[in-house]
Amino acid sequence: MGFGDLKTPAGLKVLNEFLADKSYIEGYVPSQADIAVFDALSGAPSSDLCHALRWYNHIKSYQKEKGSLPGVKKPLGQYGPAGVQDTTAAAPAAADEDDDDIDLFGSDEEEDEESKKIKEERLAAYNAKKAKKPALIAKSSILLDVKPWDDETDMAKLEECVRSIQLDGLVWGQSKFLPVGYGIKKLQIACVVEDDKVGTDQLEELITAFEDYVQSMDVAAFNKI
Repeated sequence: MGFGDLKTPAGLKVLNEFLADKSYIEGYVPSQADIAVFDALSGAPSSDLCHALRWYNHIKSYQKEKGSLPGVKKPLGQYGPAGVQDTTAAAPAAADEDDDDIDLFGSDEEEDEESKKIKEERLAAYNAKKAKKPALIAKSSILLDVKPWDDETDMAKLEECVRSIQLDGLVWGQSKFLPVGYGIKKLQIACVVEDDKVGTDQLEELITAFEDYVQSMDVAAFNKI
């Protein structure tokens, strides 16, 4: 398992393809797996890697609380698609063999029983909380206007980038291109969100992150369901 070298275009392409149908590296919530891969990147992926860039911007918003995310950070070779060898961690692994005092990821063998027990209890409590479903889920129907920079913007690619945003509590709906003027068209796209999980500010931040295609995003209509 692995992504190749995440500091190269080839490795980032593997990551982008891996995230095409996934919101996170593992599971359905942000975890230490996402932090491990995020920390291995040298910066944000380019805008043509829309799945990787969407994931990068989402995980970046968790940096202040990354230490509290569930799971245990593992070597990069334990994440990613099967059949791809990880080479990003090759150099640090060699360094660890030469210097016993440096341990970037920590080891389960070095944790005492009490630390393991506390970690397991916290993870169990977190999963139990996520598993609880409220009796009534408040939802909203939102219509978004996404405007490009000019009439040369690839609108099909713009829509692909927008739809690549996958969040728990977000479902994309129908869309169409509407004329704005001077040959420029905007993307009007509908979505349904769970109010407790997804907000318009979050959507705007993620959509405008595709700055090579998106000039701005506005809320055209907002209705409670």
